[in-house]
Amino acid sequence: MKVEVWVMLQETMRTIGFFCPSCRQAVIVDRSAFQLLASKSQIDCPCGASSLHVELQNDKVRLTAPCLFCEENHTVTCSSHAFLQEKTIAFSCGVSGLDCCYVGERESVYAAMNRLQETVDGLESEAASSGIFLNEMVMEEILSELRDIGQRDGISCTCGSRRFSLNVNYSSVELSCSACGGTLKIPATTLSDIDDLCCKPVLSIRSKKT
Repeated sequence: MKVEVWVMLQETMRTIGFFCPSCRQAVIVDRSAFQLLASKSQIDCPCGASSLHVELQNDKVRLTAPCLFCEENHTVTCSSHAFLQEKTIAFSCGVSGLDCCYVGERESVYAAMNRLQETVDGLESEAASSGIFLNEMVMEEILSELRDIGQRDGISCTCGSRRFSLNVNYSSVELSCSACGGTLKIPATTLSDIDDLCCKPVLSIRSKKT
């Protein structure tokens, strides 16, 4: 019986998908149930800035996933049976109400990720055209603080340039160096994002040359 269970875990495949809040790319991987349940698993984005963690706790599975929308990590649990058998499980962000990661069969997870990508594209396009953001009050404060830092000549790039452009997204603001194309993302969803930015008299964009 133990051999049969081991074989079943080896043959049962689960696909896990999430979007990296740093590089904003989709991360989709396939893992056997044995790999996921035998020990703690960590699924990293190739950019190295975010990762998803899976941990078995008795008859439950605990996931800690990065969120593209509020740019925080969310910890959720589900039954190990659902984790291994459901066609698709969606875990959502409590701030935005939108999904942050999926677990399930390969085709279903890819389809869900494609739908989420379309939602993200639509939200960011709407934000750019009409000024609608995940948290409008926070975005207003972040933009105000960035203007103050810029007026103090406090924004520069490690390549030496002080010329930059500013791109406002649904839940963040991105500074881009006009000389080398390096970027710096400033989250704009929670009050702690405002506090973090207010503590920084200067901002340094990381050059693509380094």
